[in-house]
Amino acid sequence: MSAVTIYHNPRCSKSRNTLALLQENGVEPEIVLYLETPPDSTLIKALLKKLGISAAELVRRGEADYKASGLDKDSSEADIIAAMARHPKLIERPIVVRGGKAVLGRPPENALALLD
Repeated sequence: MSAVTIYHNPRCSKSRNTLALLQENGVEPEIVLYLETPPDSTLIKALLKKLGISAAELVRRGEADYKASGLDKDSSEADIIAAMARHPKLIERPIVVRGGKAVLGRPPENALALLD
């Protein structure tokens, strides 16, 4: 099996549950604490491609940094990606990556699709 990476926030229950589920299935993923080592816009674009979603689908609209960054429902893909690179709290979590595919661990069981 190719390596599995989880973009993890240990303070988030969904992120903790997803990590636990991976471990229960014999997977010890590389853990990226993305709030401590924020992804740049190039990596965010690559993750979006692997997820098969737009930046608008990955951004956490309820965070204070969303409005503070001047974002709204009409914001461009580039503006949202730039804001997520500046404020990693805006990135929905957890993201689990294996090879060329990625899933959001919401619900945590989504990660199991990468293990087949």
